[in-house]
Order: sequence, then structure tokens, then C-alpha cells
Amino acid sequence: MAEVDFERRLERMFQDIPAFPDAGEFAERIERRLDRGWATRRWLIGAAGVVGGVLGASQLIMSNVFQRVESAEGSARLLSSSLSQVAPQASLIPDLSAGSGIVWAAMGVAIVMMGFVLTRVIEEI
Repeated sequence: MAEVDFERRLERMFQDIPAFPDAGEFAERIERRLDRGWATRRWLIGAAGVVGGVLGASQLIMSNVFQRVESAEGSARLLSSSLSQVAPQASLIPDLSAGSGIVWAAMGVAIVMMGFVLTRVIEEI
């Protein structure tokens, strides 16, 4: 029985939390630290994204992907001409060409999309 009384007394003692005089200042200080941490995280994530983008671009350049795209241009023209012979009524197929302008435009759109995704991810974090 003595244990039950002790437990009740202990519960009553810890139910009433004493108020500290610097509680507001403490809370503000903690919030500033947390905000500073988020800003640092955002900068680190942004820097990591830039470094990753530079590394990815350098890997693309070093792997001769642009030369491969240019060599694929001839194959695309051959395919386009053969499709135009098979289906002469389709006027859209001969107008499409896999020129380097289209490839560069697609890469630009992909880079812009990655930028939007990166900013969205950073906002969510």
C-alpha cells in the first residue's frame, strides 16, 4: 500500500511543471538554431546539386554522347525517309528531324525541369 501512495504523490509532484523565468528566451534561441540549421541544410543540398550537375555534365561530355547523337542523326534521317516511303500520306514524319537543335532544346528543357524539381525538393525539406 505504501507504494501506491508514493506513486500518487510522485505523479502529483510532476504534474505541475514549474515555469522558468527565461522560458521565452530559451524557446526563441532554440528556434533560431533550428532555422539556422535549415538554412545550412538548404545551402548544402544546393551545393551538392550543383556539384552533381557539373559531374554529370562532365561525364556526358567525356563519354562522347554528343558524337553518338550526331552519328544517330544519320540513322534518324534514314528511318524518317523510309517511313515517308511507307506512309506517304503522313506529312508530319518528313518534317521531323533529329537535328542537333532538337537535341539541345530537349536537354535544355530537361535541365530546367531538374531545376524545378530541385527547388521543390528543397522547399519540402
